[in-house]
Amino acid sequence: MPLSSAQLAKAASYVERGDWHAAHEIVQKDEDSLLACWAHGIVHIMEGDIPNARYWYDRANRVFPVKPDSTIETRELQKALKS
Repeated sequence: MPLSSAQLAKAASYVERGDWHAAHEIVQKDEDSLLACWAHGIVHIMEGDIPNARYWYDRANRVFPVKPDSTIETRELQKALKS
């Protein structure tokens, strides 16, 4: 079942606070929607698991950043959630 924008925003707020474990608990529930896959990738950037992050970016149909930065990516995700 796809996550709602509110659920993804909550996961993003956990990432902002440095709690990737809590964010992961949310995003791993949706392995299909593009925004959830992107959020999942961001969580793995934060965790330091770059190969797994690349996998989720691929699932999200997003180009993996040359210099992965969870802060920048989270900011962009939040913009996308407001669109």
